[in-house]
Amino acid sequence: MIQLELSDSEKHHLIEALESYLSDLRYEIADTDSLDFREKLKEKKAALEKVLAALKTSA
Repeated sequence: MIQLELSDSEKHHLIEALESYLSDLRYEIADTDSLDFREKLKEKKAALEKVLAALKTSA
């Protein structure tokens, strides 16, 4: 497990960046014709959503 120390400001910016990227990724997944590529994007989305959830719940 990796531990990362962030200031409140850094954490806030990272959360905003992940939320923005995940929003864009949803559209990319929907517009992708390749099933293999779509599955890889879905895996990436799931991993980033997990990171985002951890950031939001950390004190």
